[in-house]
Amino acid sequence: MDTDEPAIRWLLRSDDPSIRFLTLTDLLDEPSDSREAQTARDQIPSGKRVRGLLGGRRKNGGLGVHPYQKWAGAHWRLVSLTELGYTARDRNILAAIDQVLRWLTSEIHLRSIKKINGLTRRCASQEGNALAVCSRVGVTDDARVKQLAESLQEWQWPDGGWNCDKDAHAWHSSFHESLVPMLGLIEYHRRTGEAGALKAAERTAEFLLRHRLFRSEKSGKIIDPSWVKLHYPPYWHYDILQALRVLALLGRLNDPRAHEALDVVEGKRLPDGRWGVDIRYWRLSSKLHSGVEVADWGRKGPNEMITLNALHVLKQAGRLR
Repeated sequence: MDTDEPAIRWLLRSDDPSIRFLTLTDLLDEPSDSREAQTARDQIPSGKRVRGLLGGRRKNGGLGVHPYQKWAGAHWRLVSLTELGYTARDRNILAAIDQVLRWLTSEIHLRSIKKINGLTRRCASQEGNALAVCSRVGVTDDARVKQLAESLQEWQWPDGGWNCDKDAHAWHSSFHESLVPMLGLIEYHRRTGEAGALKAAERTAEFLLRHRLFRSEKSGKIIDPSWVKLHYPPYWHYDILQALRVLALLGRLNDPRAHEALDVVEGKRLPDGRWGVDIRYWRLSSKLHSGVEVADWGRKGPNEMITLNALHVLKQAGRLR
């Protein structure tokens, strides 16, 4: 892409070194070890968002809240940190990962997982996010991480996804609970080469593509209007931009069934070449209640992460040069 592109210039001027680093490497194809990219990467720990996500730790490395508390728990902070390019295996990160893995592999947690009418009913986005984080940070040698990857493959539904719906008559996978496990399995495969993880992820890709990422197979109608609205961070919520990002990791954006979703994302581009946020699932507050963020992702106007991700997807699809 051209550095004279206004949106690229805007991203490169960001106060957040993560945005600058990801723009250089994901959009401008700058080698990650180049001088300019390395300078930005070295500054990532000092970025305001990263500092916020790393803050509030206690002496034992914990955060004083359940790892899944929305959105200040370790589970969510780790996802955001790795999305921002912070993958250092430092004491803070490893302590947070251990907290998440102890939760997801605990006996009390595993006993809560139900198999009804032959299908495991599981909110697998939890395991999916944890698997993606561990793979990005490079702790896949932990037996608990392997357990997550194997469990996701074991729990996968016949149509290629996952669902936590305990209705015995439910048989269709959830988009919300399928996209994140797909991401985790892709990242795990990329780190370990494990073939089963890739095969499972490809099954999920086919599930999404059969629906053109947002339409009913039967009627062709939009399944949920919120899926064609853009938001960041993704958390566990599904939208077409995040789905396209994950499909790009498998090289599936050339599939004709992804073209309409790409058209929608491209059509949301603002006249100045940037993208805004359509939905916000978070708020800022000094008190960490449910739904409160510790990082400011931008509540109005052009959004850096959405602009970065939209440009990356369109570039991978061959729509930008």
